[in-house]
Amino acid sequence: MNDVALRLESIRRRIGEAAARAGRDVRDVEIVAVTKNVELEGVREAIRAGVSIIGENRVQEAKRKFAALGTSVEGRSCAWHLVGHLQTNKVRPALEIFSLIHSLDSWKLACEVQRVAERMGRVAECLLEINVSGKPSRFGVDPAEAVGLARQVSALDRVRLAGTMAIAPEVEATEDARPYFRMAREICDRIADEGLFRPGRVHLSMGMTQDFEVAVEEGATMVRIGTGIFGPRQREAVL
Repeated sequence: MNDVALRLESIRRRIGEAAARAGRDVRDVEIVAVTKNVELEGVREAIRAGVSIIGENRVQEAKRKFAALGTSVEGRSCAWHLVGHLQTNKVRPALEIFSLIHSLDSWKLACEVQRVAERMGRVAECLLEINVSGKPSRFGVDPAEAVGLARQVSALDRVRLAGTMAIAPEVEATEDARPYFRMAREICDRIADEGLFRPGRVHLSMGMTQDFEVAVEEGATMVRIGTGIFGPRQREAVL
């Protein structure tokens, strides 16, 4: 078993333990393997080890990898998700690659996704990114404005809200991230109560390598793990 498979096995075990503590079914939690600066062989190893969702931060890097790998590696299917910020000028290539965009964070971006998706003859599945940190330097809609933005987006016919995404701020102790994840879950629940998500399963994308166990305990249905699977990365991927 290679290093990627061993790390992935450990992550799965820890997710299972966190789900058990919260009385949840571990099958309700999906791993998004974040492959920023990961070379192609590392991505292949993750897919061979059972990863079915690849998360990329940047459209350009994803474009090169997607061209090389597509949606199947050695007979194993994989979906591609955008987990980083989406610029309006990158919407078209993003919709050509990603089945889910985690980072819809403004009405301006929603309108551009609507426009491009209509031209492409498709519907874009998105998560509403919420800035639970309260820091203006972070991406995401202000928590107080999240339900209002969800109402606006739900009226679009080419953008479907499938849930929410949040990134907790860096904290000294992992437990200190809990209030931020709880806030994200509560906002997601309020949006769901208004019937603003598309029919089907509601996704709550939150938790990364340093805090995913607390996120699972607080209701995450997707955790975005990069370093925990691939180890530290200091440079651009060589493709």
